[in-house]
Amino acid sequence: MTKNRVRSYYAAYGEREWNRLDRPEGVSEWLVTCDALTKHLPRCGRILDLGGGTGRHTIWLAQQGYRVVLADLSGELLTIARERIAEAGVGERVEGIRICDASDLAVFADESFDAVLCLGPFYHLTEPADREHAAAELVRVLKPGAPAFVAFMTVYSYLRRTLAFADERRHLANPEFVARLLDDGVFFNDVPGRFDAGNGVYPNEVTPFLQSHGLVTEELLGDTGFAAPHAQHLAEMALAEPAAYRAAMSVIVDTARDPSLLGAGIHLLYVGRKGAGRVAG
Repeated sequence: MTKNRVRSYYAAYGEREWNRLDRPEGVSEWLVTCDALTKHLPRCGRILDLGGGTGRHTIWLAQQGYRVVLADLSGELLTIARERIAEAGVGERVEGIRICDASDLAVFADESFDAVLCLGPFYHLTEPADREHAAAELVRVLKPGAPAFVAFMTVYSYLRRTLAFADERRHLANPEFVARLLDDGVFFNDVPGRFDAGNGVYPNEVTPFLQSHGLVTEELLGDTGFAAPHAQHLAEMALAEPAAYRAAMSVIVDTARDPSLLGAGIHLLYVGRKGAGRVAG
């Protein structure tokens, strides 16, 4: 079962998921995401961090004064989250931490959140029906007019990561692997311990898909933009030329909305709001 493959991957990944956003390619993702959150979140309210893993965004949201519910498919990542939330001293603002499947949010009432972050689940939902259910559930639990922040990985991102690993490049010589990725957006990896059970999208698919479920689009962003192949160069700049590094990161954030760069990054970030007339369920 695909979801068991996802659980197994994150069970083994563990602490590395907490540290992921500190790596060079993760820093730009973090900055672009926090910029979008700052721009679109309400001033206060209750937020669902769905697929929030080790709780990096949950902690940030709690520090901004929001009430947060953290949910994820991986019990192992949530164990780390509990430790980190306690260390950060924001436990009083975290209303709940629970194992949850993004395709079934039955534990949450209709229109019970002032915003939803969904920054991981969709790029692990390889079955179209699961993606449809997840989108419908996300919209159901949102209050009318409330924002949703939904992350995706592009098909091109999976191609680039396959090129990056010497022991995975052989997959590109397999016509079935390539066709499954390019035609269906499905990525399965037979190398133990590596990213697995992924779903890739084309940038022009994201907005129509989520609009069909009742979201009104605010913007679509790319997280690494023009610098996607140069994460190591950014890391070198951070140490050797901090002023130039800060300037480069500002350019990445400022150009994240450029449509010509959307396919270049690792992730896409969709921001939309639930239409006021949307019927729950």
